[in-house]
Amino acid sequence: MARKNIAAGNWKMNTSVSEGVSIFNDISTNRIDNDALVIIAPPFTHLQSLIDQKKDNVEVAAQNCHFENSGAFTGEISPEMLKNMGIKYVILGHSERREYFQESDALLAQKVNSALDNGLHVIFCCGEPLEVRKADGQNNFVAAQLKNGLFHLSEKQLANITIAYEPIWAIGTGETATSQQAQDMHAYLRSYIAENYSQEAANNISILYGGSVKPDNAKELFGQPDVDGGLVGGASLKSDSFTDIIASF
Repeated sequence: MARKNIAAGNWKMNTSVSEGVSIFNDISTNRIDNDALVIIAPPFTHLQSLIDQKKDNVEVAAQNCHFENSGAFTGEISPEMLKNMGIKYVILGHSERREYFQESDALLAQKVNSALDNGLHVIFCCGEPLEVRKADGQNNFVAAQLKNGLFHLSEKQLANITIAYEPIWAIGTGETATSQQAQDMHAYLRSYIAENYSQEAANNISILYGGSVKPDNAKELFGQPDVDGGLVGGASLKSDSFTDIIASF
């Protein structure tokens, strides 16, 4: 699968259903006609409404899923349920899931397997906290997240993964990694994939930057050779700012 430019919006726990539908329709109507893949990940309560409104130029993703297809897991959503709704994408391993819900690399590996078994494309998040960055340990830290969460997959399975690098210290803080810091990490991750799989696999996987992406920094970030787009938080909740980000490619 050829590497894609991707603008993915993660709405987290925000918006009512009606607000979400309105934002989604605005993005679908006003987004620039370029070759970027645009994905919106709303709260679970919104998924069916957005699927019902979906046009070909914007995809819908889930923000999470369980590793079992069914069972006594109150409050959880299974990958099979997502597949049956027509969802094609799921975000796994977001730093907020890792931190607030103690999701381990081993658990995420299970989730990745189950999502892929159900035909979902996984946006797999990784990234380091500030103390690791200050100690210059970010490469080893993020490499371990990839190794433990993804590197049990075959190269064919890896083709259904998009990686989102999100420095935890830059999420929702207004801080952003410099374009060079983002490029350095993305290039490292691509080289690490090449070492463990092949150069072809590394060249074909999209690696997104996530961490306070805004219209005024998106073009510079996306212009880096190994940055293939963004996993966008707050700026994706405003249709005008997100369409500006889409236009940055």
